[in-house]
Amino acid sequence: MKHWLETRAVLDRLTELRKIGKVAALATVVRVRGSAYRHEGAKMLVAEDGSITGNVSGGCLEADVREVALGVLRTGTPELRSYCGGPDEVEAWDLGVGCEGRVEVLVEVAGDPRTAEWNLLDGTVPFASCVLLENSVSRLVITADGTEGSLGDPALDVAGSRIARSELGIGAPGIRRIRGRDVFIDLLVPPPQLVIVGAGEDARPLARFAAEIGFRVIAVDERPAHLTPERFPSAAGRIVTRPEHLTNRVAFVHETYAVVMTHHYARDREFLRALLDTDAVYIGILGPRSRTDRMLAELSVVVRVDERRIYGPIGLDIGTDGAEQVALSALSEILAVRSGRTPASLRERRAAIHAPSQVTHVGD
Repeated sequence: MKHWLETRAVLDRLTELRKIGKVAALATVVRVRGSAYRHEGAKMLVAEDGSITGNVSGGCLEADVREVALGVLRTGTPELRSYCGGPDEVEAWDLGVGCEGRVEVLVEVAGDPRTAEWNLLDGTVPFASCVLLENSVSRLVITADGTEGSLGDPALDVAGSRIARSELGIGAPGIRRIRGRDVFIDLLVPPPQLVIVGAGEDARPLARFAAEIGFRVIAVDERPAHLTPERFPSAAGRIVTRPEHLTNRVAFVHETYAVVMTHHYARDREFLRALLDTDAVYIGILGPRSRTDRMLAELSVVVRVDERRIYGPIGLDIGTDGAEQVALSALSEILAVRSGRTPASLRERRAAIHAPSQVTHVGD
């Protein structure tokens, strides 16, 4: 889910550089085979002064990719680099690729900021950006409703658009063989949204951590003084509203999770009532089980209560003490729900770490 935000950060930095007359190279992971720290679509921008934005590995490939990028800036010729891990797991981790991993990285001169992509990254609809690997200058941007740009071949545009559109919101970035040519399709899905109801002190680490791992955070409270940029600098929205106006003030779009934590029983109950009328896939409630059960019993008299979406007490049972640890526990539970997994230590997992479960939301 950080893929969307990382792409936005890279394009924002590219815009800044172009405004001051500086050039940059863009490195994109286009293919991964085996185990790797980052996946297709991961990006790193290298400015002409060598500064970087983003990353393409866990930190081990960046130095080499940076040198390749500076060379591409000198020659103007794109390069497709392949990095391979050996059979020894420790050696492979030292390479930043993982055991038996192979990562291919496309490094190209970054042209003018890609307006279509940049504008779409401000919205809440999935889109695809296609690049022909043999000619990375040409790009085609595809939404459900239209296209912008070209791969330089009308027939390839039509075929690429059809494939990309069929995968919007459900596919993953990667190379597709289209009409005998390799096209990298970067599929971008808006980040999931976390609505935090209650802007007390314990909501601040939850908002901060959630934003850092890729959620679009909306902080909600009835008290304007609590919803300041200083208190919630990472929030995409700070909404002052009463419970009865929540659904008019907050857009429950795409994939929304919610946490209720006002520390006021009646207010929590009324916000919970409002959330039950939304499409939120997860509704977490801070506080003891008896408190949550009492709320649900009272609400069930007047509204339909879908308890499958309700998680109270909130969080995984990992033993927590303090606002930061509670935030980690809550976010861990949200991530588990999002991926359709039953939380357990990875040492107990027999399938590959990144193998999809039966229920999965694509967007990373």
